[in-house]
Amino acid sequence: MSALPAKFWDQLPLGTGVSLLHLDANGLAALNKPEGVLSHPNMESEVPRALLTVPYDIKDESFNWTPADVPGAAARRLYLLNRLDSATSGVILVTANQKLATYMRELFLKKDIRKLYQAVVFGKPSEASQLWRDRLSVQKKRAKIRVGMGTNSDAAAKASESRMTVIRQKRDVVPPLALIQLEPLTGRSHQLRVQCAGRNLPIVGDLTYGDFPANKAFAKTTGHKRLFLHSFSTSFDYEWQGKKFQFAAQAPLPAEFAQLL
Repeated sequence: MSALPAKFWDQLPLGTGVSLLHLDANGLAALNKPEGVLSHPNMESEVPRALLTVPYDIKDESFNWTPADVPGAAARRLYLLNRLDSATSGVILVTANQKLATYMRELFLKKDIRKLYQAVVFGKPSEASQLWRDRLSVQKKRAKIRVGMGTNSDAAAKASESRMTVIRQKRDVVPPLALIQLEPLTGRSHQLRVQCAGRNLPIVGDLTYGDFPANKAFAKTTGHKRLFLHSFSTSFDYEWQGKKFQFAAQAPLPAEFAQLL
């Protein structure tokens, strides 16, 4: 049984298209976030576009609300454990247990969590599987982050690693397309998007690091304007209250991915 009654999870004020993927016995849950939905709002006007459509405490990293349609209901809180860019869809983790939230955030920092992404890219991968090693540099301008390939002499650049595996390809189109799986072994900002672009495999729909003419032509032909990057699965082992647990959640690949390949 979950640490909280089922009705807590049934009554979550989920954002548009957001769904519960998995809930374990300790109240650790995975949600499926659609493309375009914010992991959390940064201002009140963004609340309707967020994972949960209620106020968010930036300092506490939690959503807070009191159900208006439940007489005598106590205030409720849901802690956000990781984030996805609004343009990225897929698995995102939450819990209503503050102590578990603290533990899980430490687990994320230790990189003890396996995350798999899938992406549709322009181009032809040179090999079926590769380990990508790069140094990435981050620049912040006007509260926006821009990441680029660094050099060994760049002291500020950080080592970044990802494992790439080709799932399937479509070579009879111009430009060719490939569905690839990406496993980040480090957690740098925009890491997957920059590493793909740096190997002439820009992610379809990437408006920051992608192939702009190809994106424009693709959107005109298919009608799809989204970023084709999806957080496909998250899995890890953890110990809680003296017991060991395994957690695994998978978000189905959005229909538009399958339509392309």
